[in-house]
Amino acid sequence: MSRRVPAVETLLVVAVLLAGAACGSRLPESDFERRGTAPAPAGGAPVRVGIITSATSPVGGAAFTGPRDGAKAYFDRLNARGGIGGRRVEVRTCDDGGSGVGNNDCVHRLVEEEKVVALVATSALDYAGAARVSRAGVPDIGGQPIGAAYETYPHLYGIYGSLAPRRGKPGWGGELYGGTEVYRYFKREQGARTAAVVSYNQAASAAYARLVTRGLKAEGYKVVTEQVDFALPNFRAAAADLKEQGADLVFDAMDTHGNARLCEAMDDVGAKVTAKVTNVQNWTSSVGDDYKDAPRCRNALWATGSSRNYEDTGHPAVREFRAALRGKALSQWELEGWAAAMWFTDAAKTCLNGDVTRACVDRFMNRNKPYTARGLLIPVTFEHRAEPPGTRRTCLSVARWRDGEGWVTQGDMNDQCFDVPQLAYQP
Repeated sequence: MSRRVPAVETLLVVAVLLAGAACGSRLPESDFERRGTAPAPAGGAPVRVGIITSATSPVGGAAFTGPRDGAKAYFDRLNARGGIGGRRVEVRTCDDGGSGVGNNDCVHRLVEEEKVVALVATSALDYAGAARVSRAGVPDIGGQPIGAAYETYPHLYGIYGSLAPRRGKPGWGGELYGGTEVYRYFKREQGARTAAVVSYNQAASAAYARLVTRGLKAEGYKVVTEQVDFALPNFRAAAADLKEQGADLVFDAMDTHGNARLCEAMDDVGAKVTAKVTNVQNWTSSVGDDYKDAPRCRNALWATGSSRNYEDTGHPAVREFRAALRGKALSQWELEGWAAAMWFTDAAKTCLNGDVTRACVDRFMNRNKPYTARGLLIPVTFEHRAEPPGTRRTCLSVARWRDGEGWVTQGDMNDQCFDVPQLAYQP
């Protein structure tokens, strides 16, 4: 059993990139925070880790903070229980402002000045400092693959794993590969046959829409493409056309605001679909507010990913996560940040005599063994395949939104697996 190749997750950040394009660039507002500076317990000096987040990026403060918040919650709980062998985990956070300059500054401060043992749960809009992290031999554990860094450099371990050689160039010859399991799922399990792909007339949005269209066609779908103007989008016309074409599914290459407006337009014209498919970044408890004016479309929202639904309270690891985040808004990225912190902790616990070093943690990460974070993740593997896979058996976590219930799990993610082709794309 294999987990998903993260082609779709890697490109799904086009949604927030689009919003950034509208705002233009700006100087970073780096906010280097010192956290966890209470005296260490008698077990020894603190174990210092770093978290880089594009918290004040041009696309808004909440876009990238989920992984950071989940990781910090895990470390808070860990420290309350005695840390790692009696050593407190000292978390140093750095906001890179969503820019490459800011990201390099964060890498310099955390890696070279603060000498962190590892980076955890990175969520950077522009991971410009990735090569410096790799050269320093600092393991970066459980980061979100917003760009191609986790498919490019050694010592970087994305939350979804990698098969690529990672020798300084993305993927294989500059190309990454991803599967069609999402489209296979909706075809096989939900009987979908016609899919609409809605995008902006903007380069990044259009490129992602083409990738989705290729995947859908590879799975035998009839595909309806809808493109709206980035500055003055006519969502109603797009919604009316996808209704006329009889679309079962709707995929998009747009930001959350655009998605909400498309949903409103679909409700207005009476477009009923099997699923309006979104992604792990939008798998949040704020759906009721984000889509408040589109009740029919809201209840047709489905999300797919590679981690256990944060609403799955029947699972002990999920219950522990929710208990630590009690009283806060929840998201799937928070759960994945929690899993990343657990991953680092499990690595650190293998270090002899409590001597937690970069090299020791990196050895754990390079084991040829899948990792599941106590069942929160579909088994994650890291390999260095010389050639890209032609096909792969990949598994899928699926949930759908229901008012009054939240995200309802659809099937067991470890059994929901498909043998699917792997399609090349350029990051």
